[in-house]
Amino acid sequence: MPELPEVETSRRGIEPHLVGNVLHYAIVRNSKLRWPVSEKIKTLLDEPILSVKRRAKYLLVELNTGWIIIHLGMSGSVRILLEEQPEEKHDHIDLVFRDGKVLRYTDPRRFGAWLWCEDLATSSVLAHLGPEPLSDEFNAEYLYQQSKNKKTVIKPWLMDNKLVVGVGNIYANEALFSSGIMPDRKANSLTTEECTVLVTAIKRVLTRSIEQGGTTLKDFLQSDGKPGYFAQELFVYGRKDKPCLICGQPIESIKQGQRSTFFCRHCQHGDNEN
Repeated sequence: MPELPEVETSRRGIEPHLVGNVLHYAIVRNSKLRWPVSEKIKTLLDEPILSVKRRAKYLLVELNTGWIIIHLGMSGSVRILLEEQPEEKHDHIDLVFRDGKVLRYTDPRRFGAWLWCEDLATSSVLAHLGPEPLSDEFNAEYLYQQSKNKKTVIKPWLMDNKLVVGVGNIYANEALFSSGIMPDRKANSLTTEECTVLVTAIKRVLTRSIEQGGTTLKDFLQSDGKPGYFAQELFVYGRKDKPCLICGQPIESIKQGQRSTFFCRHCQHGDNEN
């Protein structure tokens, strides 16, 4: 599933080809995604592209008359084609540009979304999102204040988009490992010092992943249908029973909210092990 770094890499990959270009027309082959594709998108003609931004895991394409809001869902990807090419089974949407380039959206599971709004402030899908994790607004004091009365377990809490956006399962696991914090602690057990360490770890893990993705930007100009995502350098996620890269002890795994959680019992501490 595309996480925040992959979505940011997608944004950076398509931005140079879209901004300053003119959307000639859209082709919608299948409207049945997570929500029906907005009718307005189907009627867009000769619209200049002003910017390509990101909010959480949403790509935001700015036109003179409003915004296309794109979510990649579980399996979606976007890529740039130098010219129109025959579509394949899961190629649901094309944006065709005046210079002949095509932004193609592919989504085998059809759990993504293509929505339209005239003003982002009125968008229901963006209204209740927390701060961006790489912003100044997401800091240790904010996290500590949010945690004080929360009896929720830490890892699922970090994945709540109302708290902070874009800290998906992979990055929550990795940040907690980097912070030395067990994922099954309660949020209200965090100290101010631990919040400082955890915020720093989240920003570092996400920044590193975005930097890794930067090496794959050329892959967004391709024709083979493969998304331009990148291999992660992971310490615990997906490494059950493998030796910890720090101490050599086996990585353990539990289920939290139907999601797999990975940790090292030696390197990460519980409430009273500070």
